Amino acid sequence: MSHPIQIKKHPFPSLLYLEWILLAITALTAVIPPPLRRFRHKAPELSICGLFPDLSICNLLPELSIYSLIVFALMGLKLPTNNNQLTKVIYTGFEILLILTTGLFGERFARLFPFLYIILVTRSCLIFKLPGRLLVTSLSFTLFLLTTQLKYQLFNFQASPQAQERFRFLSLNWSLVFGLSLVFVLLMMNAVLSERHSREKLAIANEKLRQYAMQIENQATLEERNRIAREIHDSLGHSLTALNLQLETALKLWQSNPGKAETFLATAKELGSKALKDVRQSVSTMRSNPLQEQSLERAIASLSENFHRSNGILPIYQINLEYPLPPEINTAIYRITQESLTNISKYAYATEVKLELATIRGNLRLIIQDNGRGFDLGQNTTGFGLHSMRDRTLALGGEFNINSAPGSGCKITVNIPLTRLT
Repeated sequence: MSHPIQIKKHPFPSLLYLEWILLAITALTAVIPPPLRRFRHKAPELSICGLFPDLSICNLLPELSIYSLIVFALMGLKLPTNNNQLTKVIYTGFEILLILTTGLFGERFARLFPFLYIILVTRSCLIFKLPGRLLVTSLSFTLFLLTTQLKYQLFNFQASPQAQERFRFLSLNWSLVFGLSLVFVLLMMNAVLSERHSREKLAIANEKLRQYAMQIENQATLEERNRIAREIHDSLGHSLTALNLQLETALKLWQSNPGKAETFLATAKELGSKALKDVRQSVSTMRSNPLQEQSLERAIASLSENFHRSNGILPIYQINLEYPLPPEINTAIYRITQESLTNISKYAYATEVKLELATIRGNLRLIIQDNGRGFDLGQNTTGFGLHSMRDRTLALGGEFNINSAPGSGCKITVNIPLTRLT
């Protein structure tokens, strides 16, 4: 029951399965001789036991080699991926000992050497960083050369000079191929691990970005609520307080001076209308989709009509859009225009308002200008309204500029690149 859990913990389960398949195939090839081999001339056994058959350890073969191979395969279930370098070194050293035990004491298992070293290098890439990987790869190639040289020496005791020369030539070629195979495995594993590390870093960055986006959204929502609260306090609260005073005065004067009381009632009615307008404006500001499925041109026209009804000034607006804009741009432009007209209505005391909206060479440009009293840019740019307009523009990768001076009106210019949002 523990094996499936261990396999799931392995960094690359498919690689572990591949190791087992490779070990199983090579082990079967080593244990079961080919059918034609029985008819061939018996070749000298190139192993320590072939040279020294009286060694006591040779009596344990092939059991010792098989057990070593099984232990080596099972060690792949649990890799020491912690930061304890001593554990990693001991683990790798024990793997090397098992490889030597598997290959040095039997001719059949000796041909497992290359595959076992390749698996060793593969595991080292999952355990060590680059210097450790290079060290294990170099050690594997060195041990392979030493074992090959040992076999060559054993072969010299039993073979003719011609056979010795042929064996030496094949050993050199096989060593070169094996070295290139180790380099290929090392490079491939480094590439796979680097790609996986990049994916993990990207996933972490995406998660952080998602968290930051949620924080920004929550902060923007909180600021919007605070702004609406200030709007209600400054406008609706003031209107309702004044309305209450007018009604109280009218009630007091109703018996003694009905005519004057009627004047106070008329004033109270105007204050009630103003309070109702403030409520509607606050509700309009809180709507998640202020455009309500209408076009941006029509929404700006509605803002202009509302401004005209409230201030008696009809804004001069010119809209020239070559193609429909994304919803996020439409909403941002609507909010910026709405905030600008609100500020003009409250503070500018203007008699003329101009609005231009057009697409120019891949950019969207919005210009809102009035001839009001203006203000000092060094003292009056900290309001929430201006910050909100600037933040909406910067969120779309645009530029927000404001030009104003006392007695010279105000001009707001917004440039948003459309190419980045297509």
